[in-house]
Order: sequence, then C-alpha cells, then structure tokens
Amino acid sequence: MRLGGFENDMTLQQKTSLSYRDAGVDIDAGDALVDRIKPLAKKTLREGVLGGIGGFGALFEVPKRYREPVLVSGTDGVGTKLKLAFALNRHDTVGQDLVAMSVNDILVQGAESLFFLDYFACGKLDVDTAAAVVGGVAKGCELAGCALIGGETAEMPGMYPEGEYDLAGFAVGVVEKANIITGREICPGDVVLGLASSGAHSNGYSLARKIIDRAHPDLNARFEDERTLAEALMAPTRIYVKSILALLEKVKVKGMAHITGGGLLENVPRVLPEQTVAVLEKSAWPRPKLFDWMQAEGQVAEDEMHRVFNCGIGMVVIVAADAVETALASLRQSGEAVWQIGHIAARQGDEAQTRVV
Repeated sequence: MRLGGFENDMTLQQKTSLSYRDAGVDIDAGDALVDRIKPLAKKTLREGVLGGIGGFGALFEVPKRYREPVLVSGTDGVGTKLKLAFALNRHDTVGQDLVAMSVNDILVQGAESLFFLDYFACGKLDVDTAAAVVGGVAKGCELAGCALIGGETAEMPGMYPEGEYDLAGFAVGVVEKANIITGREICPGDVVLGLASSGAHSNGYSLARKIIDRAHPDLNARFEDERTLAEALMAPTRIYVKSILALLEKVKVKGMAHITGGGLLENVPRVLPEQTVAVLEKSAWPRPKLFDWMQAEGQVAEDEMHRVFNCGIGMVVIVAADAVETALASLRQSGEAVWQIGHIAARQGDEAQTRVV
C-alpha cells in the first residue's frame, strides 16, 4: 500500500504543469523592467548608436572624426558598497558608481567613453529596485557622455539572499592612436594635480563597514552640512570624463591615475616611469570629514588610510610645470575642485613610488 501510494503521488506530480514562475523566475517582471529601462537608455543616445535596447547584440559605429581609432575597454563592479545599499534601502546611486568605475578608468589613457553595458543579477527580481539601479546607470552614462546600449538582467533563484543583487559594468571608449596617454614622458619637475572626490566613491567599503559595525553610529543623523552619515557614505562616485576631455583640448597631460582600490599609494605608481616618484603633500588639499571620522572610529593608521581610501582625491593629473595654471583654470571652469598636491621627483633606489608627506 505504501509503495502504491508513493507511485500515485509520483504520477500526480508528473501530471502537474510547472512554469518558470514556479521555479522562481518571473518573465513578466523582466518584461516590465525592460519597459522601464528603455526611456532611460534613450536619454543616453549619442553619435554612433545603430540600435536600441532589446537586440541580441548592441551595434555602435566608431565616430568618423578619428583617423586612427584605438578602442579602450574597462570593466568593474561596485564592491561591498552594495551591502550598505541593501541595509539602507538606497539603490538610486550605485548605478552611477558602476559607470564611474569603468569610464574613469579608461579616461586615464585619454579615451572618450562611447558606450556602456550593465549586468544586474538577483535571486528574485524587484522591478522598482532594479529600475532605481538602472536609473543610476543611465544618469552616470549621461554624465560621461556615453550611450547605455545594452545589458543583462539575470533572475537566478537560490543564487543570492533575498533583497540582494550584484552589478557589473563594461565601458568601451576610443582614443586617437597618437594621443594615447601612457605616462612614459613623466619626469622630475612635473606637477601633480588632484581633483576632488565626492566621498569614498566605491572603494574601501569592507573596512568602512567594519568601522560602522564598531562605532554603531546613527546613520541618519546630520553629519556634514545638510548631509547625513548615510548620505555621505552613499554619495555616488564623481565622473570626470567631460572635465578631463575638455582639459585635453588645452593642455598636454603626461599621465593620469584614477584613485580606486589601493588608494593614492598604489594607484599613482601605475602611471609613473620606474625611475620617478610622486611626492604628495597632504596639507595641500582639504580631507573630507568622512575620512577623518573613519580614521578616528577605526583607529586606522595614516598609511593605511592612503592605501585603502582616496582621502578626498578621486583623480590625479600630471602635467609639466609650465602647464599648471592653464590646467587649473580649465578644470575649475568645468566645475572641478582641484589643487596642486605635489610634484614628481627622481626615485632613490627602490623607494616607494608615492610618498605622502
């Protein structure tokens, strides 16, 4: 009898019709999200886009004004800043972080951003949350002057905890072959300029969250000017594309470094010739309150601060001494806060290539 009952149960299960929704994937929600995304993507259209959202592949024609175009690509994510987004239920800024990480990276080689693709993955699709995230992506693309021409939304039941998701982004830009910025011409006597960050951008958040766990602050209390601590922590990464492209029309830039994971100490050397060192004066720029708070609450050593966080400098630009005033004027005209933060010197032996003094 027991065996027969089991067989009957199996027969019943075999006859029950299953759907993708029963497996945890809601196709209708995915379609609704696409409908929400299309007008956002349309706002980012620019010269070169040959197709809209929805095709199997995105088509883009390199602008004809380039004689010897070289494509430059970059990919990145947002990291554990997403954990704060989940905890605070703030999803409208991490999309801009995603775009910034890639477009600022390819910018340091002189590349104009052309288009961007995003990848959003979750266990169960919440259309409002996903639309907020992609809205931030679209805003970032507008700030960078690049087109959001495609991406992927993946709903994968069992892969992510409820309410969580992951993000990845891919940017493609172009630079004239003769104008690629390599850093090879940097030499002692050159000047280091620092462009202000908007906060911690999207780096160092594993340490930041550890500090928050220790300090137990009121994240919604007023922290700086009119901002709460939560707003300071979630401030989206500044996108420097338009300001730097305008600068390149006026000044020869010898090298640039996007200050991401690794902070000032590890990113600036990536563009320096082996025989040079960047000497940065920490008194030359104002460090935002957020970094002072994290250092105090976490009792973080000064070197560790400069190795983990941007400490108020999101982009470094290196120019010859006779180009400094023109460069400062151009960047400030573009709306950047910028300071002369150091100089390039000859390297002594195997000393570290960035010194903060």
